[in-house]
Amino acid sequence: MNKVVQHARAALEGKLTDHSTVLAGGFGLCGIPEHCIEAIRDLGTKGLTFVSNNCGIDDFGLGILLRQRQIAKMISSYVGENKEFERQYLSGELEVELCPQGTLAERLRAGGAGIPAFYTPTGVGTIVSEGGMPLRYAADGTVEKASEKKEVRDFNGRPFVLEHAITGDVAIVKAWKADRFGNLVYRHTAMNFNPLAAMAAKYTVAEVEELVEPGALDADHVHTPGIYVHAVVVGTRFEKRIERRTTRPDPRPSTASDAR
Repeated sequence: MNKVVQHARAALEGKLTDHSTVLAGGFGLCGIPEHCIEAIRDLGTKGLTFVSNNCGIDDFGLGILLRQRQIAKMISSYVGENKEFERQYLSGELEVELCPQGTLAERLRAGGAGIPAFYTPTGVGTIVSEGGMPLRYAADGTVEKASEKKEVRDFNGRPFVLEHAITGDVAIVKAWKADRFGNLVYRHTAMNFNPLAAMAAKYTVAEVEELVEPGALDADHVHTPGIYVHAVVVGTRFEKRIERRTTRPDPRPSTASDAR
């Protein structure tokens, strides 16, 4: 019942293989499993498909694995902060499946709940349902592979598109607290895709900031039951990064001297 592992590499070694599908929690750079990402980099596993809301930035988060050419395909909803992602996608080095954010969340939730597919109104009448979205470009810039048309049905006079659930071989998630049985509690923004990813994989590794003994967590406050978690890693440090800094204009009124 003790699921605590010494470090992330030990938790992933032998479980993560080339061409695996990995579900990664996080939203931007909030609540990302950074120790697990570093461990995957060190293991050198190749040809991976990652399912994540985004792909980090050029030098942090999943962007680290992208630079190492360890990711072959991304299933994401937002990719706007990573220039290397853009370069690899447009040059045909990376396959990308873009998915509406809420639909991506529900595809993961459905995978964890054992629901093979569901209908949603999101994306009806767009390239999401009609097909033709570029998944992979050729080196000359032409579309080598495009998305297929999806099934659309009417329910009560409204069209809905069929979306399939997502499951993975491995999930890497970040939580605030865990006990030795693997029960997890998330904090603030880390409640994003982490609980969904944790449920939808065959093998789940959770890295946490704090480890407590069984019984210390209020059962009503547990977000992910330990039955879904196979390994717990206690992080020694967590880097708080910001995707983009902006400078706000000075709110003070300008003076005559300023105008001059």
